[in-house]
This record gives sequence, C-alpha cells and structure tokens, in this order.
Amino acid sequence: MVEHQHGYLHRKDDYLARLRRIEGQARGLQRMVEEEQYCIDILTQVSAMTKALQSVSLGLLDEHMHHCVADAARAGEAEGRAKIDEAVAAITRLVKS
Repeated sequence: MVEHQHGYLHRKDDYLARLRRIEGQARGLQRMVEEEQYCIDILTQVSAMTKALQSVSLGLLDEHMHHCVADAARAGEAEGRAKIDEAVAAITRLVKS
C-alpha cells in the first residue's frame, strides 16, 4: 500500500518560512501592545498578519484541491465526493473566520 503524501510537501520549506514570519509578526504585535503604541498602528499590523495567514490558507487549499481532491476523484466517485465535502467545509470555515 502506498502511503498518502500531502500535496504541500514539495513547498513545505516555503510554508514553514512564511509561518515563521507570521510568528514574528505576532511577537511584534505583543511588543506593540506592551509598549502601548498607537491603536491604529497595531490594527494595521493585525491586518497585515491576517492577510499573511489568509495567503497561507489559500496556498494550502490550492495544494489540497490539486493534489488530495484530484487524487480522490481519480480513485472513485465516493472518495472524490468525500474530499470535495471536506474541502467545502474547510472553505466555509475560512470564509467565516
């Protein structure tokens, strides 16, 4: 039996680098609050961090659709439908957040 490989693995280092930058942004936001910086400046940085997280989410979703969902669809109708349902649920969570 072939072990399933996640679609994002070929870009794993890119994702990790982006997530580390986001982690740095979060620490920067904490520092801004600790230093009692201007609220609009903090909100601007929150917006930048949110956009960075959304970018990671969209990249992972793209990888999932092109790899996991496509593979499941090739495996059979039931597997394809299950992966599509899973993807729709993930998209719904992303849109609501």
